[in-house]
Amino acid sequence: MSDLRDLYQEVILDHGKNPRNFRKLEDADHQAEGNNPLCGDRINLYLKMDGEVIADIGFQGRGCAISTASASMMTESVKGKTRAEAEALFQRFHELVTGEAEASPGAPELGKLAVFAGVRDYPIRVKCATLPWHTLRAALEEKQETVSTE
Repeated sequence: MSDLRDLYQEVILDHGKNPRNFRKLEDADHQAEGNNPLCGDRINLYLKMDGEVIADIGFQGRGCAISTASASMMTESVKGKTRAEAEALFQRFHELVTGEAEASPGAPELGKLAVFAGVRDYPIRVKCATLPWHTLRAALEEKQETVSTE
């Protein structure tokens, strides 16, 4: 189990130091801003939609390793997915990190996102991990106010 936890930490650190899709999309047609005042995480999320499909996604901001890694891995996971698929992934990810429930039948597989399972042991870090996801939801819903985890 220790080897698996080490691997998970390595994946999170890699995405934290070398985030994927860390860029502003100049042609974004949806965007949202998120803030976690407790940790100081800030994220600007940019989406390019093709109908109901997330054709491209990028983010900018600053934050702790958990927040940055979550944003990086989220962008990789939702690119090419429909709104409904992204929402289902959000729900499943939220259940994972909060420990609220086990996956319901038909719930999407999390793949690499499962590395965040250990976050539930650190309640203060749950907000760091979920900030990018709440910001994604706000962008998809075209909400103008800043998303806050407080």
